[in-house]
Amino acid sequence: MKILIGYLIIISIVGFVLMGIDKKRSQKGQWRVPEIRFWTIGILGGGIGLYMGMKKYRHKTKHKTFTIGMPLVIFINVFCYGYAVYVLK
Repeated sequence: MKILIGYLIIISIVGFVLMGIDKKRSQKGQWRVPEIRFWTIGILGGGIGLYMGMKKYRHKTKHKTFTIGMPLVIFINVFCYGYAVYVLK
Protein backbone atom coordinates (compact mmCIF):
# COMPACT_ATOMS: atom_id res chain seq x y z
CA MET A 1 0.00 0.00 0.00
CA LYS A 2 2.81 2.43 0.87
CA ILE A 3 4.51 1.62 -2.42
CA LEU A 4 1.33 2.40 -4.36
CA ILE A 5 0.87 5.73 -2.60
CA GLY A 6 4.52 6.63 -3.15
CA TYR A 7 4.22 5.71 -6.82
CA LEU A 8 1.10 7.87 -7.26
CA ILE A 9 2.78 10.84 -5.59
CA ILE A 10 5.89 10.54 -7.77
CA ILE A 11 3.98 10.11 -11.04
CA SER A 12 1.74 13.07 -10.14
CA ILE A 13 4.79 15.25 -9.47
CA VAL A 14 6.22 14.20 -12.82
CA GLY A 15 2.95 15.17 -14.53
CA PHE A 16 2.81 18.53 -12.75
CA VAL A 17 6.40 19.40 -13.64
CA LEU A 18 5.95 18.25 -17.23
CA MET A 19 2.93 20.52 -17.62
CA GLY A 20 5.03 23.47 -16.40
CA ILE A 21 7.88 22.62 -18.76
CA ASP A 22 5.50 22.42 -21.71
CA LYS A 23 3.96 25.79 -20.82
CA LYS A 24 7.40 27.45 -20.72
CA ARG A 25 8.35 25.85 -24.04
CA SER A 26 5.10 27.01 -25.64
CA GLN A 27 5.77 30.59 -24.55
CA LYS A 28 9.28 30.48 -26.03
CA GLY A 29 8.21 28.80 -29.27
CA GLN A 30 10.36 25.77 -28.55
CA TRP A 31 9.82 22.06 -29.13
CA ARG A 32 6.76 20.87 -27.18
CA VAL A 33 5.97 17.81 -25.12
CA PRO A 34 3.80 15.46 -27.21
CA GLU A 35 0.23 15.18 -25.94
CA ILE A 36 0.49 11.38 -25.93
CA ARG A 37 3.07 11.75 -23.15
CA PHE A 38 0.57 13.64 -21.00
CA TRP A 39 -2.09 11.00 -21.61
CA THR A 40 0.33 8.18 -20.84
CA ILE A 41 1.31 9.76 -17.54
CA GLY A 42 -2.35 10.37 -16.76
CA ILE A 43 -3.35 6.79 -17.46
CA LEU A 44 -0.43 5.52 -15.37
CA GLY A 45 -1.76 7.42 -12.35
CA GLY A 46 -0.48 10.96 -12.76
CA GLY A 47 -3.78 12.55 -13.70
CA ILE A 48 -4.07 14.54 -10.48
CA GLY A 49 -0.65 16.14 -11.01
CA LEU A 50 -1.45 16.91 -14.63
CA TYR A 51 -4.78 18.46 -13.70
CA MET A 52 -3.16 20.55 -10.98
CA GLY A 53 -0.53 21.64 -13.51
CA MET A 54 -3.26 22.62 -15.97
CA LYS A 55 -4.83 24.87 -13.35
CA LYS A 56 -1.58 26.27 -11.94
CA TYR A 57 0.05 27.10 -15.29
CA ARG A 58 -3.21 27.77 -17.19
CA HIS A 59 -2.06 25.31 -19.80
CA LYS A 60 -4.18 23.09 -22.04
CA THR A 61 -7.29 24.64 -20.49
CA LYS A 62 -8.85 25.43 -23.89
CA HIS A 63 -8.54 21.82 -25.04
CA LYS A 64 -11.81 19.99 -24.35
CA THR A 65 -9.92 16.70 -24.51
CA PHE A 66 -7.92 17.79 -21.48
CA THR A 67 -10.58 19.70 -19.51
CA ILE A 68 -13.02 16.80 -19.78
CA GLY A 69 -10.68 13.89 -20.38
CA MET A 70 -8.23 14.40 -17.54
CA PRO A 71 -10.90 14.43 -14.79
CA LEU A 72 -12.31 11.29 -16.41
CA VAL A 73 -8.86 9.67 -16.29
CA ILE A 74 -8.55 10.65 -12.61
CA PHE A 75 -11.94 9.06 -11.88
CA ILE A 76 -10.94 5.85 -13.66
CA ASN A 77 -7.60 5.80 -11.80
CA VAL A 78 -9.28 6.26 -8.42
CA PHE A 79 -11.78 3.52 -9.23
CA CYS A 80 -9.10 1.07 -10.44
CA TYR A 81 -6.68 1.71 -7.59
CA GLY A 82 -9.50 1.59 -5.06
CA TYR A 83 -10.67 -1.71 -6.49
CA ALA A 84 -7.13 -3.09 -6.47
CA VAL A 85 -6.64 -2.11 -2.83
CA TYR A 86 -9.99 -3.66 -1.93
CA VAL A 87 -9.20 -6.93 -3.72
CA LEU A 88 -5.61 -7.13 -2.46
CA LYS A 89 -6.57 -6.73 1.21
